[in-house]
Amino acid sequence: MMIRTAGPALPESRGPVSAAVLACLRRAGPPPDSRAIAGADPFGGDLQLALYLCYELHYRGFADVDAALEWDPELLRCRAALEWPFLETLRDRATRHVSAQEALDELLVEPADGDGDGSGVSGFLRDKGELWQLREYAAQRSLYHLKEADPHAWVLPRLWGRAKAGMAAVEFDEFGGGRADRVHARLFADLMTDLGLDPAYGRYVDAAGAEALAIVNLMSLFGLHRALRGALVGHFATVEITSSPGSRRLARAMRRTGAGPAAEHFYDEHVEADAVHEQVVRREVVAGLLEEEPQLDADVAFGVDATTHLEDVLADRLLGAWREGRSSLRTPV
Repeated sequence: MMIRTAGPALPESRGPVSAAVLACLRRAGPPPDSRAIAGADPFGGDLQLALYLCYELHYRGFADVDAALEWDPELLRCRAALEWPFLETLRDRATRHVSAQEALDELLVEPADGDGDGSGVSGFLRDKGELWQLREYAAQRSLYHLKEADPHAWVLPRLWGRAKAGMAAVEFDEFGGGRADRVHARLFADLMTDLGLDPAYGRYVDAAGAEALAIVNLMSLFGLHRALRGALVGHFATVEITSSPGSRRLARAMRRTGAGPAAEHFYDEHVEADAVHEQVVRREVVAGLLEEEPQLDADVAFGVDATTHLEDVLADRLLGAWREGRSSLRTPV
């Protein structure tokens, strides 16, 4: 018997690999074979969408897709085959540090602002961004922010002691501190409404580039594998350390463009909350994990490096398009 879910509609394919995964989800064909996966660009839209489809079965699933497919052996084998080139390419391209301390210390150095270029996308949007660019940014980020903190929750059973307690404290805040109206995913949905976007979960998967998919997939990859728990902690630390200054710039962008009170509030909330979270993550989660498992030091550093690398790749796509007056999206919003 098919177990139906109330998730979003399936997106369009981006190549033979994602087309085969979509067919499998519809029970209309087998998963892609190893040759097709080997021929796909690890960072390209086809492989990244295929991986996203596999991972979403562990979150809200898709409308008219059998929920039992979450643990289908063939799809799990397919997911593993998709993960391997993504992870190995990341290790090759992104690894810069072998020490978590060095990687995290580098994150604490804020780039020079200049005309906004030095602080990346958030600086550009603060100083030069137009409302249409803020809408595109929100559409791309919605792939994560409408399930904010969910991928990180996977690591909780894999931690203990100070690391578990610190991680749980931060997650409690991300999930609204017990108040549904303060859940960060809810606040982002309100931001999208202010910007005239559809706040439905998964609405902009087709519009988002491969770069945005890769960032969300990285979280799921790290979160769903116990062996990568150190990398997940490194990723989470990167997000919390860089969030507060970036959110301050984005809050100013929302005010300057008149985006709306909910749009401003989402980033104002992150300025305050993530400044506190940064200290908890560094002193309790990272330090607690490495006190218990010092052999994970290089994994934490890799999590930092991989996150930074993929954020830089996304920034290059966004800024490259916007500086030329082009849309950064695959389809209009």
